[in-house]
Formats: sequence, C-alpha cells, structure tokens
Amino acid sequence: MYRKEFYVFDQDRTVPAVVRNYTEADFPALHRIQRESFPPPFPDELLWNEEQLHNHITLFPEGALCIEVDGVVAGSMTGLLTDFDPAPPQHTWEEVTDSGYIRTHKPDGNTLYVVDISVSPAYRKLGLGKWLMFSMYDVVMHKGLDRLLGGGRMPGYHRKADEMSIDDYLAAVVKGELKDPVITFLLRCGRTPVAVVPNYLEDEESCNYGTLMEWKNPFKI
Repeated sequence: MYRKEFYVFDQDRTVPAVVRNYTEADFPALHRIQRESFPPPFPDELLWNEEQLHNHITLFPEGALCIEVDGVVAGSMTGLLTDFDPAPPQHTWEEVTDSGYIRTHKPDGNTLYVVDISVSPAYRKLGLGKWLMFSMYDVVMHKGLDRLLGGGRMPGYHRKADEMSIDDYLAAVVKGELKDPVITFLLRCGRTPVAVVPNYLEDEESCNYGTLMEWKNPFKI
C-alpha cells in the first residue's frame, strides 16, 4: 500500500501532509470533499456514492489515493487500469470508467487511467492536486505500466469557441498564449496532449470536448 509523508507550504509556513490509500473510514471525508468541490447546482446524484467508493477500494485499491493536510483529508484521486490503443484514441469518460464504478478495471492493463481528482477549495492554494498527480506517477512506475492517461476538461473553451477551433485553442494553451484552468494545470504536472476527443463528457464549458493527456513512464522505452 502507498504512503508518502512530506510538507506543503502555506506561504512560508510548513504544514505536514500525507498521501495514502483511502479506505472505507475515509468515505465521509470524501463525500465532504465532493460536496465542497462541486456545490449546487451540480447534481447530488453525480457525486460519489457508496457503491462507487467501495468499488474503488476493492477493485483497485492502489489507485485510490487521498491527501491529508495536518490530519484533515483535503483531496483525493482515483484511477483504474486499462489497455490503451493510441490509434484511434476515441472514447468517453463514462465508457472507460464505467461512470465511476470502475467495473471496467483490467488488472493486467498497460495504462493507469485517471477517473477523478478533487481537492477541497479551502486547500487548493497548497498545490495538493500536483502532489496527488505525482503520487499516481509513483504508482505507474511501481507497477511497471506504460503511462498515466486521462481526459482533461477544457472549461475555458466556451469563451473562445466563436473565435477559434478546439485544436487552435489547445495549441494556444500549450504555447502559453491562453490559460485553461484544467489543461494548464495538467501541463504543469508534466502531462502532454495526445488527442482532442469530441463528446468526451457532458460539459457545457468545454463544449463537450476533452483532451487526453498522458505521462509516460520514463523507465519504459
């Protein structure tokens, strides 16, 4: 099982943090993080339910990570294993993740696929999302997988959709000419674009697009 202890910085003040596997005892905290991260009018039925969380810790516990800050669970990240064929990389989030129930998990898969990452808004200034992402890279290397992969929302695109194509928008974000809340974050975590996928998820801000972003295992050539 996974456990990593370190410090995060609240300005110049060090705060103890831990990334570890989440368990059933953490479910109430995970529900709280979901509610804080996705407040109304986000539908309650789309937040994690007990069955989904139970599947996460039983089907692939190595891919169920949370981060504590000073003893408080402040964020989580969930993944599953799948076989990824880069040609053509067309799929939806629901298809790959089984709508978050991860019954599609393949124990012998070559790719760790990101199901979800959430950080409570009160803790986002501490860089916890990046620490969770780097911890998933550890899992990729430990299991000898080819890559970490996942679809990133493009919530800034709806403001530019009348001016440029989705491919031009992504290119501008990669060049640093535009900033996107999700894609820019993933780039800063070392992820690189693979392909833009139409109808990846229902998301008005992204005009239903998602960008598959990968991190390749540097020990697999």
